Amino acid sequence: MNSIDIEILIKLGISAIFGLIIGLERELKRKPVGLKTSLVISTVSCLLTIVSIESAYMFPDSDHVKITMDPLRLAAQIVSGMGFIGAGVILRRGNDSISGLTTAAMIWGAAGIGIAVGAGFFIEAFAGVALLIISVELIPYLVKFIGPKQLREKEIMLQLFIKEKIQIDKAISFIIEKKYIIRRIRIKDLDNGDHLVQILVAVDYREKTTDVYFFISELEGVQKVEVESMR
Repeated sequence: MNSIDIEILIKLGISAIFGLIIGLERELKRKPVGLKTSLVISTVSCLLTIVSIESAYMFPDSDHVKITMDPLRLAAQIVSGMGFIGAGVILRRGNDSISGLTTAAMIWGAAGIGIAVGAGFFIEAFAGVALLIISVELIPYLVKFIGPKQLREKEIMLQLFIKEKIQIDKAISFIIEKKYIIRRIRIKDLDNGDHLVQILVAVDYREKTTDVYFFISELEGVQKVEVESMR
């Protein structure tokens, strides 16, 4: 085993460690793309980058044919290929909210880290991993404390089943009195004569979803309540 082989193994090992860190962060949050996927993406991206660079210099020049190769041609295709995997984890829920964008970005990031290690940019790759973890773990908490009000709110979807129409206006007035910000209202008549009122509200991130449920369920005329925290 020569020095080049050892260097390649070191690159693959470092890339695997970085992929492990990114995947562990997703795994702890129970996201669809976890440890194994990020590990594979980072390691294989590193391997393909190494193959792309090394193969560019394996073909000698000839008097008849001069072969010219782009050392990072395969790496460019990795970035494009990650789009297909990333699209697979982006989901649209029934309430029109989108989830999985962060996980898709982390997949793209894991591939980028693998490419950087494969090309020999170890310090830059380490800095990239550190910034990725800080961005998804630390920054959101800091923003909740020092950011603008809109970033210190969370959205909650309320579904109220109300018997009498007059109670709908009372329920909305109560929500406004609680200083909840109403983002969207949808009212639907049900076959049994009841009314389904869907209200998307923004509340302070410190307020518990269970407290919101308790306040709403105590309203006069509200027969049943369904509450879903959007984030």
